[in-house]
Amino acid sequence: MLNIAVCSRWHPHATGYGRDFAAHPECNVTVIWDEDPVRGAEWAKELGCDFEPDFDKVLARADVDAICSTAPTSMHKELYVKAAAAGKHIFTEKVLSATKAEALAVKEAVEKYGVKFVISYPFRTSASIIYAKKLIEDGTLGKVNYVRVRNCHNGISDNWLPADFTNPETTGGGAMMDLGAHPMYILSYLLGKPENVVSCYNKLYNTPVDDNCVSVIEFENKVIAVSETGFVTCADPFSLEVHGTEGSFCTGGAAGGTWLYTRKTEGMGEKAWIRPNVPKPTVPSAINQFVGACLRDEEIVFGIDDAIKLSELMEGAYKAWKEGRKVEFSELDA
Repeated sequence: MLNIAVCSRWHPHATGYGRDFAAHPECNVTVIWDEDPVRGAEWAKELGCDFEPDFDKVLARADVDAICSTAPTSMHKELYVKAAAAGKHIFTEKVLSATKAEALAVKEAVEKYGVKFVISYPFRTSASIIYAKKLIEDGTLGKVNYVRVRNCHNGISDNWLPADFTNPETTGGGAMMDLGAHPMYILSYLLGKPENVVSCYNKLYNTPVDDNCVSVIEFENKVIAVSETGFVTCADPFSLEVHGTEGSFCTGGAAGGTWLYTRKTEGMGEKAWIRPNVPKPTVPSAINQFVGACLRDEEIVFGIDDAIKLSELMEGAYKAWKEGRKVEFSELDA
């Protein structure tokens, strides 16, 4: 049995993670910690476990093997370095940090103390995303040259997003840092190492953070990729497009479904759009990866190195917006 300390109800997804870990047959939520003691104590009552306002005391407990963290992004480095030093495994909501340097500091601690680390990337378990990766790698689409991912909601325009998520000091950014994490980690998974980025963000509702965003990234393989997100769109389902010299793949969007056009592979509808037979996904959920890794040393599919790649993309994208120029990702290593 894996004993879990669930840390902070700050993030909108926190309640779901707490519920899922509590319901997992191989987990036991033993304690809640929250930087807001009132909020944390109420949550502990809901989950029927202890509340401890002192994070160091949480880490000292014998009945805590790991933490599930949905704490403010600005707190991640401090919390995770402490957790690793205490020998506690780490499950985190995205993003790991707003900068690559902070993410690397967490990696150093994770590796030094030998703890498991999993970041929650739900789209990495999606059948259509895994299939897109296969199409790129097996050459079905020819030489891939353009990828677009869009993921939006109306959290600010319809006024349901928690106020904490418009505080750049704790979030590290707005729509791109939060919801835009999904397009960013998908692009990293599909395309590899980024080379440079330009960004156009604005504040349609005059909040302290960006709420309507586009970043254009050139990857080292010369693919141009577009990451789109926002908190101001009422009807805009997730969509992915992958285009190459021999075909195109699209999934989601207003039309829905998954579509493939190819003139390269026989039996797949030559020179026509078809609905491909997408294999069922075989990648476990982030929570199941974490539990399996902690209890049985099973494979982690998206771990600390994947988390660093997302932080790198975010830091470069926000730097490009704030400075109004193209940013080379090599600058982040200077």
